[in-house]
Amino acid sequence: MTVYENVTTLTKNYIGPAAEDFLTHQCRLFLKIEAKSMDAKHLPELAKCVEVGAMRFLNETKSKELAGKIARLN
Repeated sequence: MTVYENVTTLTKNYIGPAAEDFLTHQCRLFLKIEAKSMDAKHLPELAKCVEVGAMRFLNETKSKELAGKIARLN
C-alpha cells in the first residue's frame, strides 16, 4: 500500500467516507501537494493539519488520536 492509501484507510476509520476529500483538502491547502503524492516525509506536518482540521468532525481526543497514528505511519 502507498502512504496515501494507508493514511486514507486510517482516516476513514475516524471520519468515514469524507476521508478522501478531507485529506485532499488538507494536502492542497497546507502541504501544497496532491494527496496521492504524499510520502513518509509529509506525515509529521500532515498529522498536525489533520489534528486541527478533524475537530470539525471529531472531538479533541479523537482528533489527537488520529493525528498521532498518522505521525507514526511509515
